[in-house]
Amino acid sequence: MTKNRRDYARYTLAAIRLFNGAAALLAPRVMLRRLGTDPDLNPAAIYALRLFGIRTVLIGLDLLRLEGDDLEQALRTGVLIHTSDALTAASAGVHRRLPAQAAAMATAISSLNILLALAALPGKPPDKPA
Repeated sequence: MTKNRRDYARYTLAAIRLFNGAAALLAPRVMLRRLGTDPDLNPAAIYALRLFGIRTVLIGLDLLRLEGDDLEQALRTGVLIHTSDALTAASAGVHRRLPAQAAAMATAISSLNILLALAALPGKPPDKPA
């Protein structure tokens, strides 16, 4: 994969993280309604969504500011974070803790994030001849 494609994946992932994180942080009630939850009946969900929001904004900013080994580590950590997010969203849908459509959307977004993080990782450099 060329450097341009890795950069495209990296900046696309950063944009998704920053958008979703800012929305969760600044407009948690709107996001909760989109997830099929009434924030007035579940005010603790606002707190949880804001925790998700700040985490997501910070890991999005890492993609814009880090370079080299630090960026690679952030991308590898992101794969684990997004895998956890995707599995959690899928489980919430299966166990009917989220409406099916909301769970499917959250699972799809997190799965896309996994793919983008993997696509942004640098390839292993070829071995140098001895």
